[in-house]
This record gives sequence, C-alpha cells and structure tokens, in this order.
Amino acid sequence: MRLAERIDRFRTTLKQWLRGLYHGMITHPAYEKVEKEAEDTEDAFMLACFPDAFGIPSPVSYYTAELLPYLESEFEGWERRLWDRDSYVERKGQQYHF
Repeated sequence: MRLAERIDRFRTTLKQWLRGLYHGMITHPAYEKVEKEAEDTEDAFMLACFPDAFGIPSPVSYYTAELLPYLESEFEGWERRLWDRDSYVERKGQQYHF
C-alpha cells in the first residue's frame, strides 16, 4: 500500500469520526429538544381539540369533531400516550430539575 493511499484512508476515517463526534455532541441533543417541543405543542393542540376524550367538557367539541378524520392517524397514538400517565409525567418532569 502506497503512502498516498494510507493518507487518504486516514483522512476518510478521521472525517467520519469527526462527523460522528459533531453529531453526538451538538446536533443530536438539539434535534431531541426540537422533537420534544413539537410533541408538546401537538399534545396541547390535540387536548384543546378533543378534551372529551379525557372527560373534560368542552363547548366546542361539536366543531372540533369535524377535525377527527384529518387527525385520525395521530389521535390513537396521542390518546395512548396521554393515558399512560407515568411516561407522560416522567417526560414532563425531565424539563425541570427537582
């Protein structure tokens, strides 16, 4: 193996290693925060639209029921996530340092 090939292999390996380090230290935590914030916003929207699913009376439930066919794919997962209170409370508690 020639010296030029060894140098190219080393540079390729170093580039992959640095890309993984950058992703692990900087971009990955940022993506997690953005995804959690988006999920919290979606949860708030769904709870505002469908509070009857959890026994909270709402005067606008007649109008928000029209949204159900459009949000059907997300509704079941959202309802399951909120009924599992342990994971929901645990996830919300991670935002605060008690």
